[in-house]
Amino acid sequence: MLTLEKFEEAYEVVSKVVHSTSLIESEFFSASCGNRVYLKPENMQLTGAYKIRGAYYKISTMSEEDREKGLITASAGNHAQGVAYAAKAYGVKAVIVMPTSTPLIKVNRTKAYGAEVVLYGDVYDESCQYALQLADEKGYTFIHPFDDLDVATGQSTVAMEIIKELPFVDKILVPVGGGGLATGVSTLAKMLNPGIKVIGVEPKGAACLKESFANNEVTTLPTIDTIADGTAVKTPGSKIFPYLMENLDDIITVEDSELIVAFLDMLENHKMLVENSGLLTVAALKHLEPKGEKVVSILSGGNMDVITFSSVVQHGLIARSRIFTVSILLPDKPGELQRVSGVIAAENGNIIKLEHNQFVTINRNSAVELVLTIEAFGPEHKEHILKVLNDQGYRPIEKKPKAIF
Repeated sequence: MLTLEKFEEAYEVVSKVVHSTSLIESEFFSASCGNRVYLKPENMQLTGAYKIRGAYYKISTMSEEDREKGLITASAGNHAQGVAYAAKAYGVKAVIVMPTSTPLIKVNRTKAYGAEVVLYGDVYDESCQYALQLADEKGYTFIHPFDDLDVATGQSTVAMEIIKELPFVDKILVPVGGGGLATGVSTLAKMLNPGIKVIGVEPKGAACLKESFANNEVTTLPTIDTIADGTAVKTPGSKIFPYLMENLDDIITVEDSELIVAFLDMLENHKMLVENSGLLTVAALKHLEPKGEKVVSILSGGNMDVITFSSVVQHGLIARSRIFTVSILLPDKPGELQRVSGVIAAENGNIIKLEHNQFVTINRNSAVELVLTIEAFGPEHKEHILKVLNDQGYRPIEKKPKAIF
């Protein structure tokens, strides 16, 4: 069972190895949602995510014999690094099975801690089944990334730090994949102060816990589809499910498009890199009623590879109308390109990409197509540029922007 005594023990053990990630009060997110928002930056944690807490505590509770057999786990990346780091600290072997879609940065960092990495399966659930198979064949000791009470106890140290620093917190928003972090945080928070509301946040494309709550039993989703790879789980933990049912006050689901906007907001206003799963709680802020409450958003991790980073930034700029693409038709005669670029420049638009197609029609004397990718200040500026182009007779047609960088 999860007990206050165990939670206190975990705090003593884990606090010796992890960073205490102090809360950051966010004026930007507070103003945008009508509550006093505090960020719990586990993206700045050792190994780049909270997962080291549960992994280290779990290994500390194991017998020397079980550790010496070698450890194995399955993970989309953050738990992998936590187990790899803790195994290295204890001087034992670690084998990590990761989905083939795992970002390269998570694979390489896991290897850097000395773990053996096996890539298997398209999603976490497939990787987990293979890890269990290897554990049976090789005699390794399996450490589940979330469906384990000791792991959940280790994750509870996030809540302990929050309440020590902000004892009168009203709500804690916690990302949910399989439910280990949510179990530890919600159970301890309710023990220390039953008045604290703990809300789980899932990606809409992988809302296995919300579906399970609706059915009053652990439910497996047929498919999942989300950019939040760290929370892309089909089935929540069965051992921890009763604790989640008892202690979570609500579940919010967010669209991937909301994560993209949250990523840009976090980067521009707090200069912090937070992975998509870690941004679930930030995207959820706008789903709360504005009551002036003290709300903590747990940023669960910050391990994102460069390709994903560039893609999310680009899509964020498009979503915010900071970048847009239009197609216009011009007469095929000298000076027309200079004329249209002058119109855009006069309205403070910045052309960052240009394609000039003289073969859009057979009759070149009639028209050529000009496809322009333009940088603007935001939605109002974009609409103003489009209106001016239309007033000048160019009849701009918006197109989906191609890759910018």
